[in-house]
Amino acid sequence: MTSFPAALHYYAPSKPFRAGQAMKVDLCVYGGTSSGVTAALQGTRDGLRVVLIENSNHLGGLTAGGLGWTDFGNKATIGGLGHEFYRRVGQHYGVDAQWCFEPSVAEKIFNEWLAESGTPIFRREYLASVQMSEGRIESITLESGLVVSAKLFIDATYEGDLLARAGVRYTVGREANSQYGEQTNGMQVHAKHQFDFPVDPYRIEGIPASGLLPGIEAGSHYAQGDGDRRIQAYNFRMCLTNDPANRMPFEKPAAYDRTQYELLARYLRGGWNEVFAKFDPIPNRKTDTNNHGAVSTDFIGQNHAWPEASYAERETIFQAHVTYQKGLQWFLANDAAVPEAIRTAYAQWGLPKDEFVETGGWPHQLYIREARRMVSDYVTTEHNCRCTTVADDPVGLGAYGMDSHNCRRVLIDGILRNEGDVQAAGFPPYQISWRSLIPRRGECSNLIVPVCVSATHIAYGSIRMEPVFMVLGQSAAIAASLVIRKNCPVQDLPYALLREKLREAGQVLTVSGENARPNEIV
Repeated sequence: MTSFPAALHYYAPSKPFRAGQAMKVDLCVYGGTSSGVTAALQGTRDGLRVVLIENSNHLGGLTAGGLGWTDFGNKATIGGLGHEFYRRVGQHYGVDAQWCFEPSVAEKIFNEWLAESGTPIFRREYLASVQMSEGRIESITLESGLVVSAKLFIDATYEGDLLARAGVRYTVGREANSQYGEQTNGMQVHAKHQFDFPVDPYRIEGIPASGLLPGIEAGSHYAQGDGDRRIQAYNFRMCLTNDPANRMPFEKPAAYDRTQYELLARYLRGGWNEVFAKFDPIPNRKTDTNNHGAVSTDFIGQNHAWPEASYAERETIFQAHVTYQKGLQWFLANDAAVPEAIRTAYAQWGLPKDEFVETGGWPHQLYIREARRMVSDYVTTEHNCRCTTVADDPVGLGAYGMDSHNCRRVLIDGILRNEGDVQAAGFPPYQISWRSLIPRRGECSNLIVPVCVSATHIAYGSIRMEPVFMVLGQSAAIAASLVIRKNCPVQDLPYALLREKLREAGQVLTVSGENARPNEIV
């Protein structure tokens, strides 16, 4: 048995070491996701004094954290710095643009981008408090003791931590379909990523009194389309290789719990054989390996506390996800309950020695598919995604289908079901409103939110793609520059002026013809 590398943490608190240190900037970007990087880069290019603050040691969020098989939906919708990023990836591989890439390449480009711009970066910093005055963020204080004052702030985190501390209204979970007149929000049971045949859910098969296997809810309310506070599952987007010279075998985690995989053992015994369905190839004999099927890398139902949890509580949830997913890999490669053909083939895979070196080959970024979502004066809904409602103030386009992973595993009428998966596609690109990036009038006048945007659960399932986050991050910084120069609340920025600057920066706000082809989910 082995322990995890010391660097494999979401939260690594340290004693205050910047107590009394303060800095004043024009723009503070909180969150070094792909959206935060493009925001910081654009702000610096616009001549603003910018600082970028990130919780982890790494820039780029999921784009540099294992999601190398890009969910682009429609490449024609990605302009500006987003497109520049994929072109720089292409230069690395000797092509025009590259949409499938190794995590180390993505992180290298993000680091080079910001180094070239000279943007200051503070890593392993965690928000301690927010100082407000007359509806504005005056400054933020970090756990290290650093105080940052800025004219404008961008919350580019996956969790919306800054917006919440600033008192901006937000929601967590799934709205009922009735709230916004939607069709695919709320509780949902569909055929995708579902049990293809009955699997006994009890610890001792056939004996309900023995209790349910781990991760299965019992006696929970279910009604199609009802809302709740559950969110879609998280996992790690693993980079795997079957190159013997670069492969590290899967290790059994110290806290391995065999009961976590008994459900999968029974499912495999029944004949399920799609274990390798989402080993998507990226360069140099590597993969972006994602969740697939009824029991896979998604740790279903174990993340619902994450959005509003403290940093220490998130660390516990993070490590539980690490243990579950590492244990899953060891189980598939070693456990006698796995059919021999699958077990032998799985054992040929492992973590690459040359990826995520600091964390022993394991991704440093948990896939936060959804957390807080701001509730502003404009809520993007399924109607926008289906193009039956059109925003007249776009700052970018969404081009992926509405995609939610399962939110829970539950007995419904005595039958085991995964619940929450939605994959609805076949619609052309749609406009994402500027008003979905800014708080309601009267809440906070100097904050822009390009990641935890104002959208319903199911609409966010389309927006939440990394290329879109890059686009919205750049648009947020362009708007920030205008707001600072006009010295006005973000809610008073004239859209016509913003639209002109977005177009000058190469942002795509409309598409037509072949470029407007319907989206799909891959």
